Order: sequence, then structure tokens, then C-alpha cells
Amino acid sequence: MEWFWFTSSDYWLSRLVFQRALAGVYLVAFLGAALQFRALIGERGMLPVPAYLRRVPPRVAPSVFHLHYSDRFFALCAWAGAALALALAAGAGDAVPLAVSMLMWAVLWALYLSIVNVGQTWYGFGWESLLLETGFLAIFLGNEDTAPPVLILFLLRWLLFRVEFGAGLIKLRGDACWRDLTCLYYHHETQPMPGPLSWFFHHLPRPLHRVEAGANHVTQLVVPVLIFTPQPVASAAAALIVLTQLWLVLSGNFAWLNWITIVLALSAVDGSLVADAPAMPSPPLWYGIMVIAVTALVVFLSRRPARNLLSRRQAMNRSFDPLHLVNTYGAFGSVGRVRHEIVIEGTDEPTVHPGTVWREYEFKGKPGGLRRLPRQFAPYHLRLDWMMWFAALSPAYAHGWFAPFVERLLEGDRDTLRLLRHNPFPDAPPVRIRARLYRYRFTTWRELRETGAWWHRTHVREFLPPTRLS
Repeated sequence: MEWFWFTSSDYWLSRLVFQRALAGVYLVAFLGAALQFRALIGERGMLPVPAYLRRVPPRVAPSVFHLHYSDRFFALCAWAGAALALALAAGAGDAVPLAVSMLMWAVLWALYLSIVNVGQTWYGFGWESLLLETGFLAIFLGNEDTAPPVLILFLLRWLLFRVEFGAGLIKLRGDACWRDLTCLYYHHETQPMPGPLSWFFHHLPRPLHRVEAGANHVTQLVVPVLIFTPQPVASAAAALIVLTQLWLVLSGNFAWLNWITIVLALSAVDGSLVADAPAMPSPPLWYGIMVIAVTALVVFLSRRPARNLLSRRQAMNRSFDPLHLVNTYGAFGSVGRVRHEIVIEGTDEPTVHPGTVWREYEFKGKPGGLRRLPRQFAPYHLRLDWMMWFAALSPAYAHGWFAPFVERLLEGDRDTLRLLRHNPFPDAPPVRIRARLYRYRFTTWRELRETGAWWHRTHVREFLPPTRLS
């Protein structure tokens, strides 16, 4: 049976690049899960999975861990996902029959869904749902046994449109500084995790910051519409999105949000502009039926995200179903004008007095030492560092996990200490821990030359009084 309308060989190269790159993002996500889970959600973690599973039924949070959980089993799933992602990144999906390739992508999606649905606060970020939604569509994109299906390519563009257009709308409806083009006066300094170039971005001339903000509106509110137009306009629009995302990659650490948006944009590029498409067989009937059924399902589930885009009370980063099949996205609807950081310190002195010596814990990614230039970690996601940024915004964000975190530091827990850059108590745990809130700002050019410090900080108040194990 000929499905001349169903596929487009022009996108064979786009599919190849998209699948390899998506598998790379999966690999980073599974590595992060494998290396961080014990301290965050393990059996002795800050928010243990077993306790969560006792409260939440499978229909609310579908996960393989409802069948069985142990730290060893979680590690097995995470490392198995990393290995499978690595295999797909190397092209294993094109070396097997179509059905087996689809099964490989489905297993990858199911494993990561299982992790996200028990990850609680640590996995409450929009790019988790974005990876799952993209990964679900990738199951049905096919391999070298068939040309790329047009319907799935359209759904990938619909997802890219929602990511970009939703982010653009939330900015216009949110903080007034986006409307008067002044948000980037502050954003590079107050973003969750600055990168090595963020200090320099912050010190760009203010007129250029206004140009940045205006270009952001064009890229997120106008360009996404063009990805639905005929080629080569759609490819040009996708290229503009890629360039904008690369600019964001340079300006800060946003886990894999920018990278997966780039991956989605690449799926809209016409590969025939670069290389001629090879001959590909027509898709089998069963495959065509599955693609049509999935398309109908996604279109049906898109009603609520579409209504959310049009709503004056637009929500950011929300899932409308427990499988994260169709979600709503957005970022930085409001921008902070001041940066606050929680600094955690410990002492090994048995009593606290005015002369007590406090030693500071250093985190890997979030600002701490004033002379330490922020490092590049994205697309890797430092989950504890990100939540520390949220906790500095409001103690409500620290609810549930901050007290266990302090307790693990007082116990000298090795898994928790591995999440930190520096342990100031290598020989024995501290007797007491305290946390203080500071206002951080980037230094000026003059301050940098005179002191060598990238940051300046001012004490604001006590966040946690000196605390010891009871």
C-alpha cells in the first residue's frame, strides 16, 4: 500500500540529527539521576521515594517503582536508561527493525517517566515534562526502514511552538520589565545559576539589553508561527530559534532546556537543503495506524494547553496528565531585581560564642565564594543548587527537604556531601550548622580589577539559627 501523503523523505537527515541529539539529552538526564538520586530521593534521601509511594497511588504517578523500590533497583534503571540512550545516540535505532527501534525509544521514555513521577520537588522543572513529551513523540518517528511521518513532524512543530510561544506570552502577561524592555538589566545577575559569561553579559550596555529583550519577543512570538509555513521559510525560522537558544546557552546554566529546544527546532529543518534523500520503503500498515492514532490522541489532549495559551491566567510548566504527554511551558514570567543566596556554615566548636569560627559549605554551581567565577554545567542539572536558589526566594520552597538536608550535613552523609563542591569538615561532621541569607551582586569592572572578586555580598538576615543533632 502506498502512503504518498504520509511521509516526507526530505526530512530523513533532520530525523537522524534529531534522534541522535535527543538520545544525548536523555543520556545527560539519566546520568544526573544515577549520580544524584541517593541523597535526594533514595531510601535515606531528603525526600525518600518509599515514603512518597505510600502516599501516592499508581494512577496519579505511574512508575515502575510502584512494583518495587530499592536504591539498587533505581540505580539499575537509571544506568540502564543511560546505556540505552548512549546506544541510540550511536545509531542503534537504525540498525534494528522498525518495531524494535520503537520499543527501544518506548523503554527509554517509560524509564524516565518512572523517575520523574517519583522525583517530587527535585523533578518539578518544566524541562522534565518537555523531555518526556518530546521522547514520547520520538517513539513514532521511525527509523531507516521508513521515511519520516509527516504527522509526527507536525506534532514536533506544535510542541516547539508551544514552548516558544508560551514563553513569549508569559513574559508579556507577567513582569512589566518585559514590556518596557528592561528585564535584562537584572536577569543575567539574578538568574538561578549564572554561567562563566554571565558577569560579562550583565555588564553589556543597557541599550543592548533592550535590544536583547526586544529580539526575545520577536523570536518567541513571531518566529514560532513561521515554522508552520512552507520551506525554506520554516527552516529559516528554525535556524533563528537555534541561534537564540545558543545565545541563552552562553549567558547562563538552564539545564537542558535550551538544548532540547534546539533539538526540536532541528526537526523543522528541511534536510534536502543539505543532502539528497535516499530511497526509503513505504511504511507498513500497522505503523501508519499507530501514527494516526497517536496524532489523534495528542490533538485531543492539546485542548487544555491551547486554552492555557489563550488564558489571561496562563500557567507555566504544567502537566495535564500523569504521563506528561501534552504539557504547557514557559519561563521567567517574572524577573528578580535582587539576588539572594543562602550560605550554609558549620562549626566543630561545642558552644557558640561571638568568636566562634564558622566554615562555609561550597556548592558546585550556585554562587558562594566571591572570587570564584561561575562554571558551565548545563545541560547537566544540579538539582540541589537550583532548589537552593528557590529557597532563597522564599522559605516555602525549602519546605520538606531543607531540614533533612541540614541533618545529613550534621551526620556527615557521604551521598549528600558528594552533591557539594567542598566539604569544610573532612575529618568529622560539624557540631552545629547555621544558614544565613545574603544579597549577592556582580562586582563592577573597577571592583573586579581591585579585588579579583566576581561577586559582592551583604548579610541580610539569619535563615536558620545554629542547629545541632538532637
